[in-house]
Amino acid sequence: MPKPGSRITAGVAVAMLAALAALLVPATPAGAQGPARSPARTPVVFVHGYNADPGVWGGLREDFKADGYTDAELFSFGYDTHRSVNETLSGELAAYVEGVKRQTGASRVDLVAHSFGGLVTRWYVKHDPAGQASVAHWASLAGPNHGTATAWACALWDQACRDMTPGSYVQKGLAAGDETPGTVRYATWWSNCDEVINPDSSVPLTGAANHAAGCLAHNDLLGDDEVSRGVRAFLSS
Repeated sequence: MPKPGSRITAGVAVAMLAALAALLVPATPAGAQGPARSPARTPVVFVHGYNADPGVWGGLREDFKADGYTDAELFSFGYDTHRSVNETLSGELAAYVEGVKRQTGASRVDLVAHSFGGLVTRWYVKHDPAGQASVAHWASLAGPNHGTATAWACALWDQACRDMTPGSYVQKGLAAGDETPGTVRYATWWSNCDEVINPDSSVPLTGAANHAAGCLAHNDLLGDDEVSRGVRAFLSS
């Protein structure tokens, strides 16, 4: 500060005002958001199955949170399960994943799918231009990965059921070439008492870590403690 009685030159006054402004004005404008930082963990996107909704993941989400995940790292993709895997649903999932990446700052996500959701996620990973680069781990619980004969019961009027039938366009598109392409890590869990997936051997994939879950009903894989531990260990590997 100048001494009492001394004159303040124009240059000194300008410098003092600049210093005062620097103290009063924040570096980032109020309400503005800086770039999202990469999360501590890879975000997880849960994808439910046919005739279901994101609520089926309640138990597994709680298990992840007990492991230290936050709600900001756990996402549930909801969708109309009666539409086409390749024409509609995989594209909607792609847009959702891009939104998760923008929101979290992550470059990749982990996908955990149940039943029909396995086909939606696989088509995205295999056929979307950004799929393989955007996914670190892919986990499928009771997925009709090679089709299921039970889908014939509704195939006449439902596109999703047609996609799940053995030999469908979707099944052929997923089976062609490498079943587990790219650097994505793949794992499946299947049950020898699954009343929906027929045959049971539809679930395992060549190139994936395939796990027998024991005698569990189709939806029971969602709440089984051993399956939950296996999925969480797989995503952390």
